[in-house]
Amino acid sequence: MSGNRRRSRPALVVLVVAGAVTCLALGWWQWERFEAVGGNGQNLGYAFQWPLFAVFFIYAYRRFVQLEDADPAEAEKAADEVREIPADVLPPRPTVDAVAAEDASDDLEILQVQQYNEYLAELAARENDRSTT
Repeated sequence: MSGNRRRSRPALVVLVVAGAVTCLALGWWQWERFEAVGGNGQNLGYAFQWPLFAVFFIYAYRRFVQLEDADPAEAEKAADEVREIPADVLPPRPTVDAVAAEDASDDLEILQVQQYNEYLAELAARENDRSTT
């Protein structure tokens, strides 16, 4: 299927037109409510908001047609491209050893964390030994 071939989408066009006309009608209604005696700023905000929704209906339809008519081979090619995050984007994570080296004092909490991490590494090594046999 070629990207230049146009397809007929009458039901979708009717839906977009109905949605846009409805949004414009609601915007007009809110404008009339704003001009009425009891109108307030909220009505004015809605009077400007509804036409934006109508524009969005049209934009969404156009974008849908563009994506539907796009060549699948180009989309696959773009998906196959390798995208990597540079290694220096984020700062390096501090390790417990680095924190302990910076804090030269004999902090009991750091010592306990190091012992606990060693214990967990030992348990993980035992688990790996058991799973291979």
